[in-house]
Amino acid sequence: MDTKREAIKDTIVERLKEGRKRTRFLLKEVSKAELVRQHDPVMSPLIWDYGHVGNYEELWLLQKAHGKILSKRELYDMYDASLHPREERPSLKLLDRKDADLYLDAARKAVLETLEDADLDGDDELLKDGFVYNMIIQHEAQHNETMLQTLQLKKGEGYKPEPQIELPASNSVEGEMVPVPAGEFVMGTEDRAWALDNEREAHVVNLPDFFIDKTPVTNEAFVEFVEAGGYEKKELWEERGWEYIKEEGIAAPKHWYQPELHSWWTQRFGFDEPLNPAAPVVHVSWYEADSYARWAGKRLPTEEEWEKAASWDPETGTKRLYPWGDEPPTPERANLDQLAFRAAEVGAYPAGASAYGVLGMIGDVWEWTASDFYAYPSFESFPYREYSEIFFGPDYKVLRGGSWATRPSAVRNTFRNWDFPVRRQLFCGFRCAK
Repeated sequence: MDTKREAIKDTIVERLKEGRKRTRFLLKEVSKAELVRQHDPVMSPLIWDYGHVGNYEELWLLQKAHGKILSKRELYDMYDASLHPREERPSLKLLDRKDADLYLDAARKAVLETLEDADLDGDDELLKDGFVYNMIIQHEAQHNETMLQTLQLKKGEGYKPEPQIELPASNSVEGEMVPVPAGEFVMGTEDRAWALDNEREAHVVNLPDFFIDKTPVTNEAFVEFVEAGGYEKKELWEERGWEYIKEEGIAAPKHWYQPELHSWWTQRFGFDEPLNPAAPVVHVSWYEADSYARWAGKRLPTEEEWEKAASWDPETGTKRLYPWGDEPPTPERANLDQLAFRAAEVGAYPAGASAYGVLGMIGDVWEWTASDFYAYPSFESFPYREYSEIFFGPDYKVLRGGSWATRPSAVRNTFRNWDFPVRRQLFCGFRCAK
């Protein structure tokens, strides 16, 4: 075997195993009752996510890639996200933890056996350069973050993870804006080993000059908006956003509350702690982000503006994989990988700056953009329409940059996330532009 391909396969094996280890770590202390309960209407029961991870792996790494099937049709149907919306999933006859463990182990054993003979240099677009394996690694990583969203919504005692790292302090740069000169840049990517279909194809975009916040908007800044009556001023809100916050009785970001009248805000993640003024605001909907930007005399950046500020190097005229360059993320550059279980203070990672000097564009919080989720020029669905294509349109807004809960394999400058503008369970914040 070619030594380069052998090394790629070894890396795939290592990442598959590491991803499964993380999934099981997150669910280790979750009780049987908590696994099967639907903790919030917008989330699946955790046990559905767990079985889905294994079934998706079987579907793509055995059936689609190698024509092998372990499971009956009923199992495929039960874990097909497009067949069963989240409100139906609690009523399905899902595998329990023991049977799911056995199923995931059996599927993984077969996957590793077929990988040994997989041709990563042939004409099969699924296998070429290991794409389908990398897709599955990213898929499990994405469900790790989804599970953490669910765990934060868990009723009762709450989820109390132990931080694995100590976060650095802020460098006090919040409030600054960075100029990005007019001109062309390359948006998207041609990568076919890791990038997903909605990130392709690479294309030239010409933007006028703009300013973008050097860091995400902080809790302290958002408290000013709240205490200035931002949630009561109809003129600051899109009509649908105004109707939404009034119907839902929303007057602050999700998980915020005041222990006593006029006291400082507290937030929850299994434990309660005072809001860190220097950390980015998190758990706000697109409507809340948009309203704050109007109040501040700014706006949300477009998706194109965000990617240019994050990825383009004007000195060399080249595109970076991450804001700081092409080297993989490290704890010195970004807060990722579920190690701290909270966002760092803004400006805490000067080594993660983009070529324009913008900070915190990868990690800490997903960032809402002004853009609807649409296809790029020359887009082609691959390997299936339900990953991206069926979501294109004005109903979904684009988020960029990942959060503290995002695994490094599932984020880069070109990665596009999307959701309804009302969603707040995501680890999402924003920065402004003008």
